[in-house]
Amino acid sequence: MAYDKIELERDGDVAIIRLNDPATLNAVTLQTIEEIDAALTEITGWARAMVLTGAGRAFCSGANLSGGMGVGQSEGPPDAGRSLETHINPLMLRFRDLPFPWVSAVKGSAAGVGCSFALAADMAVAGEGAFFLQAFARVGLVPDGGSSWLLARSVGRARAMEMMLLGERIPAAKALEWGMINRLVPDEQVMPSALDLARALAAGPTKSLALIRRMTWAAADSLFEDAMINERNNQRIAGQTKDHREGVVAFLSKRPAQFTGQ
Repeated sequence: MAYDKIELERDGDVAIIRLNDPATLNAVTLQTIEEIDAALTEITGWARAMVLTGAGRAFCSGANLSGGMGVGQSEGPPDAGRSLETHINPLMLRFRDLPFPWVSAVKGSAAGVGCSFALAADMAVAGEGAFFLQAFARVGLVPDGGSSWLLARSVGRARAMEMMLLGERIPAAKALEWGMINRLVPDEQVMPSALDLARALAAGPTKSLALIRRMTWAAADSLFEDAMINERNNQRIAGQTKDHREGVVAFLSKRPAQFTGQ
């Protein structure tokens, strides 16, 4: 499929989706969302890990209000949440439910829904010049893209409130201190570092990593007892894979495991 708002690349078993509208700092339109969704369909079946990044000097500046993401013209009262229901929310759920781990590679701004994209990743790498921003209150709106949930669980209620109520930039160094990201690197090392992580994940036991992702998302809202039941059930599934058998043999043989994703 040909894409206009994104680029799709393959690096071995790693898929790279790059937001590609640098003139708007990769602001998101309805077309952007539709193309990301199509790319996820295209890579499912061969990708064992993914990197999401942005072209040019920014990761994503948020929603492009001139690209169908605003209130728009319609009958009845204005509804600024319509594009969330039709596009953003389904995409965020799809990110959550991917059958492989993924990494966000952030340079420059990660604002609005771009911040949600970055924080929804399993691991986030940010450049020293990157920043995260939830400026919705400045325009009389509320955070979206699941950011209220993501922030409250990654940085805690007090810091999430500060970020969302004041609408101030959070520099990458503070984001690392707060637990929003996993790696802080020089700007020119963002993609190499993110690719290193993604390649390491792609070389891992695919089913096991998929189950770990699912359990971790579920654990954020589950009781301790429920989490342990979930672990027990998923352990049965993981234990039936060829990758598990290879891992045990490699461990006993004192050699690196060669996982095949089966």
